[in-house]
Amino acid sequence: MIKIKRDYEKPSKDDGYRILVDRLWPRGVSKNEARIDLWLKEISPSNELRKWLSHDVEKWNEFKKRYHKELKNGKKLYRK
Repeated sequence: MIKIKRDYEKPSKDDGYRILVDRLWPRGVSKNEARIDLWLKEISPSNELRKWLSHDVEKWNEFKKRYHKELKNGKKLYRK
């Protein structure tokens, strides 16, 4: 099962393997505090897409479409 949790939420013992998918490390959170097992910044949304979203919930559905398109067209990380 995959659970989504904001990076500023405190880790819990029920979290399991923790993966951070973001280009930026959460401001003010130490690596020890975050207890992140894997940081996949390479597959996170582009800076342009993140700025376009600008935390606007009305743009969320369009953001998902654009992010999936980025992953499909521009990310070749695991196609070696």
